[in-house]
Amino acid sequence: MPFILGALALLAGAWFWLHRARNAAHMTSDLLDMAADVRAAARRFGFRRQVNVHPVEQIEDPKVAIAAIGVSFLELDDYPTAEQRDALVRGLRDGFHVSHKDSEELVVLGRWIMTQCGDAAQAVPRLSRKLYKLSGQRDFNALVEIVQDIAKYGKGELTSAQRSALEDLQRGLKLA
Repeated sequence: MPFILGALALLAGAWFWLHRARNAAHMTSDLLDMAADVRAAARRFGFRRQVNVHPVEQIEDPKVAIAAIGVSFLELDDYPTAEQRDALVRGLRDGFHVSHKDSEELVVLGRWIMTQCGDAAQAVPRLSRKLYKLSGQRDFNALVEIVQDIAKYGKGELTSAQRSALEDLQRGLKLA
């Protein structure tokens, strides 16, 4: 009888570790797919990664900078919702007259760029300075509409972190 119980325990342990390994393989596959999405979005918008140069300094398209700022504002909300993310995608689509797929790829690339800055609060000042270098104050109205849509689908108003980021944005675009 002890041999049967030992064999059952051994089989249960093997089954447990087999499922853990299978789940780890699925998780690794998902991470690789996410990395492929970022690479595809970067390639689509002409973003090239260079060694020893921060990704924000390599942005050449104002749409990418605005998408990254929009993602940063979204992340500065306490608990961003799917509606807020959809509002960001719609705002990019309507503001820049790009397809839905392109606006989703802009969001993916913008999220990656934001994470390269550390966090959302650090990303906004850096991205706003880069946006000013690329297009001056020309895109400020489109950006404000996107931020208002994000706030509208959230609590209806900006959080304190978002208000602080908006002030950083105004300083970066030399509006204040």
